[in-house]
Amino acid sequence: MEFASDNAAGVAPAILDALVHANAGFAIAYGDDSSTQRLERRFSELFERDVAVFLVSTGTAANALALAHVSPPWGAVLCHTEAHAIVHECGAPEFFGGGLRLIAIEGEGCKLKPQTVEAALDRHFGLRPHQLVPAALSLTQASEFGTVYQANEIAALAALAHDRGMAVHMDGARFANAVARLGVTPAEATWRAGVDVLSFGATKGGALAAEAVVFFDPARAAAMAERRKRGGHLISKHRFIATQFEAFLADDEWLRLAAHANRMADRLAAHLAGVKLVPMWPVEANIVFVLLPQVLHERLQAAGAHYYVIHTDRTDPTTVPSGYVLVRLVTSFATTESSVDKFIALVKPT
Repeated sequence: MEFASDNAAGVAPAILDALVHANAGFAIAYGDDSSTQRLERRFSELFERDVAVFLVSTGTAANALALAHVSPPWGAVLCHTEAHAIVHECGAPEFFGGGLRLIAIEGEGCKLKPQTVEAALDRHFGLRPHQLVPAALSLTQASEFGTVYQANEIAALAALAHDRGMAVHMDGARFANAVARLGVTPAEATWRAGVDVLSFGATKGGALAAEAVVFFDPARAAAMAERRKRGGHLISKHRFIATQFEAFLADDEWLRLAAHANRMADRLAAHLAGVKLVPMWPVEANIVFVLLPQVLHERLQAAGAHYYVIHTDRTDPTTVPSGYVLVRLVTSFATTESSVDKFIALVKPT
């Protein structure tokens, strides 16, 4: 009963097989191999336009390098107060950005609204050269609460950002889960809605370690190759990242794996709601937040269930009543129906 994180899952079989196959023979290093060249063409096909792609091995590197590239050192990046970039990346965007600052904004269900973004822009900026310059808006898709931006919501936020001279970055660590849920094309979920640069994650979706920074205007990516190298994130045996993505994207495997994870989250949420444990936020990707009675939490832990208890100010303290804990349950491509059902059997009153 593993629900701690999709990072806890192993490697999807197709990707593992591809890695074994790629291990045969020799290939030139640092991204000049045939696998990387094929993958670059595949990304352009996937997004229905010419794109510039830079592979890295971690999501933190993808986010930090992307944000550093679209913001000057005196720039500000606006994001949700729970965004991974500001909460869980140890200052990496600010470090690689040479001083850029992340500005946290509240939002319902971990999603930003144009009104609150506009209010923040009016409140924090405008007195040049004394204040930071708003440089980018960063959206997490799917969000840290497991909610998903609809394409029209992204478009409204992107229009506002572009009107203020800002770039739009998308943290897509769970981009596959969002696209699988929305039922739209990758293009419709990104550049057609106004996204300028995407951190495209494969690791949470079933890869070993594979992330990509995708620029939808290749001209904007000028000198990104040097930024990645200078930052220590150009992997020498580059073919092994490219190979993972090739297998991930082949025959829509990435969407199949994500759709399975989403279905397992739906199954979990439905059964929890059936015993009056209604998820805190809509379950739109592969994450379920729920309040558990302390005694039930202890019983589940004793039975071997793994998940995170959330100790944070992400919710008003009154929403976590005495005797309860707020937990996060994450499903993955490897989650089975039997694992979900075993968990639910322990939850149901005896």
